[in-house]
Order: sequence, then structure tokens, then C-alpha cells
Amino acid sequence: MSGTSEGPTPAADLDRSAATESETPASPGGEPLDGAGPPPVRRVRSAYRSVFAAAPLAMAVVDRAGLIANANEAFALLLGGGSEPLAGRPAADLLELAADGSTRHAYREVLCGRRAELRCTRRLKQPDGRTLWTQITLTPLDEADDGLLLSVTDISAHHDLQARLRHLQMHDPVTRLPNRTLFFERVTAALEAEAHNERGTGRIGLCYLDIDGFKAVNDTLGHRVGDRLLAAVAERLTACAEEAGRTRPSVPLVARLGGDEFALLVADSTGTEQVADLAESALKALQAPFDLSGQRLNVSASIGVVERHAAGTTATGLMQAADTTLYWAKVDGKDRWTLFDPERNAHLMTRQALASTLRPAIERGEFRLEYQPLVGMADGRLRGVEALVRWDHPRFGPLPPNRFVALAEEDGSIVPLGRWVLDTACRQARRWQTDHPDEPPLFVSVNVAVRQVWDSDLVADVARILAETGLSPRLLQLELTESAVMGSAGQPLQTLQALSDMGVNIAIDDFGTGYSNLAYLSRLPVSVLKLDGSFVRGFQHEGPDAPPNPADEVVVEAMIALAHRLGLTVTAECVETSAQATRLRSIGCDTGQGWLYSRPVTPDRISELLESTSYAVGNP
Repeated sequence: MSGTSEGPTPAADLDRSAATESETPASPGGEPLDGAGPPPVRRVRSAYRSVFAAAPLAMAVVDRAGLIANANEAFALLLGGGSEPLAGRPAADLLELAADGSTRHAYREVLCGRRAELRCTRRLKQPDGRTLWTQITLTPLDEADDGLLLSVTDISAHHDLQARLRHLQMHDPVTRLPNRTLFFERVTAALEAEAHNERGTGRIGLCYLDIDGFKAVNDTLGHRVGDRLLAAVAERLTACAEEAGRTRPSVPLVARLGGDEFALLVADSTGTEQVADLAESALKALQAPFDLSGQRLNVSASIGVVERHAAGTTATGLMQAADTTLYWAKVDGKDRWTLFDPERNAHLMTRQALASTLRPAIERGEFRLEYQPLVGMADGRLRGVEALVRWDHPRFGPLPPNRFVALAEEDGSIVPLGRWVLDTACRQARRWQTDHPDEPPLFVSVNVAVRQVWDSDLVADVARILAETGLSPRLLQLELTESAVMGSAGQPLQTLQALSDMGVNIAIDDFGTGYSNLAYLSRLPVSVLKLDGSFVRGFQHEGPDAPPNPADEVVVEAMIALAHRLGLTVTAECVETSAQATRLRSIGCDTGQGWLYSRPVTPDRISELLESTSYAVGNP
């Protein structure tokens, strides 16, 4: 057979070629045999042609240039059985072997002899419009021939069966929507670099939805009604997607991810507005009542909306953002859609990171205490300090209490943390007393959370720490918030009473922001009120022509007078100016705390202040 592009070799030529190769038959020893019949090579060639022509398998011989040299009848029928001769036509065009880059490359490699075989599946469209799925194999002939054998098998029936099985595997039986597996396949495909580069927008959008109160429908009406509701929801979401796709290049994919969770994927998003409009239309579609075989139901949905650049996004990251945003939508009141907010998410992630490392951080000793002076208003001398905990986080740096105390209260780690703060503060107070024996001893004030009162034996902890450190109970002050103390009964009240009987001072922190039930103070073992800074700030001039708020002055003066009548002392928080200090002093406030005197400082700085004869106003 020719290796050029001049067309197939006629059958007569094949006969002459065979005869040329062996004009006279020979014996096994090489001697010619008279009357022995056709030569063996000719018989092989003839048999080859017969099998090739009559075989039900579609076959063709392709030369090294990729042109059809010869083809059997099955091959012609598979391609439509047209009258146009196949010889000399490029095999790649007939079988679409150049439709994708990888197959095109492999085909050329086989033609050039650098690859032994090509196997691929191709979808072929016939002249009558029918489509066939075929498996194509291309392999070289024997070394004596320079051509290649091309075989094509019709696998349409097998392919259709596989397609039906895959459809069942990839679709939800209740709603007939794509299921979670197919959804993630589509998301992954949409995020591939080739996909979003070819589309041009380079963006992806997702609406992650679940039905508010669906569990109640299942529990009260049964799973059969629940399934009907899911199917009806699927129909409405599909209609929304189709409507949205009328003015867009593609229709959003609607999928059921499991339970009452659905997703609408916009693989070629044009921006946040498009995805938000889709979420809004989905909400409105589900707000209309559902009539399910006489059962009328009203439901709503919550939707998390995410829209972002496809580059750098993973399927997992996209779903995590959508899940977080769906949670926000439910927290914000349900029956709404909420757009993903990176700042809100960053705060949440930070909060989760802090919560997960709180207990190990206590064991690793990542916490330290700073102390803010409490100054006598009458003489300006240092009377005590408030211990304030700081977290030297290895990732986020120094963190103030408002970043982690609430988390510690939620997971219970406030109990061991509070115990460490109490122990460290008492030891430090005793050390100052030992190092400065000629100075009046400082009291130390420690904040106590409500959970410490309920979840730990606070009285035993305080007694043990005072015994171990040698600190006098009168030099320890425990601060609780007003809302925690007011209305206390049972164990909290018994705990406060036991601490007070021990000689420990109990202070109400941020007084004036909660119940402010002054009459109740007479029945509590409280010795100190700490006025909230919002009252003290009312003493400050707002401008050169704006005097202090007289109402704040009247309220503060009344609270101080009543506290003194009850035998309580008063500490003013957030004292920032000398004018505030002067006015507080004039109405009888006992101690002050704030940046006018000092920010929270290290223990060494407190030692320096103890050595001064009086506390200098404005000292940093």
C-alpha cells in the first residue's frame, strides 16, 4: 500500500504486488513446486481483503499523512453511507479527531510513529441527524506495511445506558434536581482557569438557601408532605433560574444539596447585582402559599449570597462562605438574603480562632496582668490598683479583655483564667507590700465573671490564695457587674456574703448602666460602687461655650450621697480631665480611675509610683 496521498491501491494492484513478491511457489527447502497452486503470500493477501471487506467492524487503512487509503463497507455505513468516496479524505475530519487538543496531539504522535496506539470516544453526527457515540482505535499495521489500521465501534447503546445510570446517580430522586455530587462537579468546572478565562467575566455567584421551619413541617405533617413541599420548592426555584437566564448567556444551575438545602449557581456572574436579584426573586417565589393536595402551607427561606472572582476561589472556600452567610441570614431574622461580608467573616474567623486556643493559651502562660491606679480624690495618693488581663496572642498580638473575656465565659475557660488572674494579682499586691514596707499597702481589685460564681468554688479559691500569698482580705476587692449582682439569690448571694464575711470587699462595676436599684444595695454585701464612665463624661465641657451637663452632675451627686448614707465608698471611672476630678472631689467622690492619672501599666511602674509622695495628676 502506498504511503503517499495518491489514494487507495486498487484490488488488481494488490494482486500484482503479491505476485511480484513470489512469482513461483517454493518447497520448504527453497525449491520451486510445480502445480502447487497460488503462492502463500497471495493467498494471505486475498484472505486479508476478504475479511477486511466483509467484517462487521468499521475499519479503514490510513496512511502516514492521515488520509484514508482504503475503507470497508461497515466504515462507510457508519459514517452515513454517502456516495462520496472516502479514499483520500483526512480521517481526522471524518471522525473529528482534532476536536480537542489532547486527542489531536495523540493522533499526530501515532501518525509519526512516536506513539503506539490511540483510543478515544467520539460523538459523530450522521447525515440524517442521528448521533452516534463511537470508540475509535488507531494502531500501526505490521512492519512490512507503512499504514495504520483505524477501527470504529458504535457504543451508543452502552453510552446511553451509562448516561441513564449517571443521571440517576447525579440527581435527587425527590426533586429531580442535580444533587450535591453533580453540583460540586459543576462548581469545580466553573472554577477551572480555562473555564473562567474563556467566559471573560471571571466571576462566580452562589445563592445557598434553606427553608425556614422545614423540620416542623416534617414533624407535624409527615415526610410525604415534606417531600411534596421540596418538589414544589424545586419547581419554583427552577422557574426563577429559567427566568433569570432569559437575559443572560446561561441559565443558573439549581441543585438540592440535601435536606431542605438548595443552591443556585451562577457560573458566569456579571456581578453582585445579578446574584442578589436572583436571591430576591427566589424569596418572592417561595413566599406565595403552597397547595399540596389540599394542604395549604406558607413557608419562607433564608439565603446566603456569595459573589466573587473565580480566580483563587476553591469549591470548599465558596461553600464555606455561603454557609456562613446563610447562618447570618438566619441570625438576622430569616426570610431574607444576606450578602457575604469579608470584614464580618474575618471577625468571626478571628473569634473562632481565639475561642479554640483559649484553654491552651492559659496552660502556655500567654496571659499577663497590667494594673491601673485607683487614686484618692482628696489627697491624690495611690490607694489601690485594678488588675486588667492581657492576652499576648502569638498571631494577633496583645489583646485587651473585651476581645476574649466573653468567649471565655461562653466556653467555661473563664474559671481557670479567673483563678490565674486572682492568684497573680494577689501575689503581686503582697510583693508591693513587702518591697515598700514604709508605704500604706495597696489594695488590688480583680474582676469576677458571673460564671466564676456559679461554676467554681470561688470562696475556697479566694481563701486558699489569700492563705498562700499572705495578703490580707481587706486588701482584696472583687468587682462584679451591676446586672450580675442586682437580684442575686441562692448560690450567688451566698457566695458574695461568704466573701464579705471573710473580709473581702465587693464592688459593683459600671454602676448606673443596669438596674440601678439603690434600695436593693442595703440588702447586698457590697462595699464599693464604681460609677460608669458615661456619667463622668457628662462633667466634661463639650466646647468653650458649652458647660457640663447639669443633669449628670445632679444624678452623680445624688448617687454619691446615697452610697455614703449606706456606708459605701464610690469610685469614679474614666476620669480624663482635671475639671472632672475637681468637680468629683467637690461632691464627695472617694477615689478616681482614668487616663488623667494613668493608663494600665506594668507592676514596675506601680512600684515607681509608690515611691512618690503623692500621685501627680497627668502622670502617664
